[in-house]
Amino acid sequence: MTVREIRVFGDPVLRTAGDPVDPADPATRQLVEDLVETVRVPGRAGVAACQIGVAARAFSYNVDGDVGYVLNPVLVEVRGDVELVDEGCLSVPGLGYPTPRHPWARVEGVDLDGGRVILEGSGLMAQMLQHECAHLDGRLYVQALEKDMRAQAMADIRASAWF
Repeated sequence: MTVREIRVFGDPVLRTAGDPVDPADPATRQLVEDLVETVRVPGRAGVAACQIGVAARAFSYNVDGDVGYVLNPVLVEVRGDVELVDEGCLSVPGLGYPTPRHPWARVEGVDLDGGRVILEGSGLMAQMLQHECAHLDGRLYVQALEKDMRAQAMADIRASAWF
């Protein structure tokens, strides 16, 4: 297991839709181990495979002490009126913006044994599920921002020391 380096805004892998993974492939097991180890770093709620340089449909999570992963996740349901919630991203370090999110979300996928995985919840869990699934589709949260806020985010990114 390895804590992998997080890719930042501008890396093409972050704009690439992830390919489905084969749970039986040994490379998938290694990917899951690295994702879980990487999300265990304090302050992290989720890590998508693209954030560690792999264009694959997998993410790990660490919400309220519950750590796990899901392969080939699909955001199957959201509920409630969209709200603006403070959000940041490991791939856009040090910046955060009010992001439109549904207050409840449900994701379905599989585990390494091919068993069905259902993740659902509200609050941070809902936010993380929507955020990570967007990553797997090649989208960063700044793309979901309202127009004026997106313009501010892009200006902040261009001015950041890491860009």
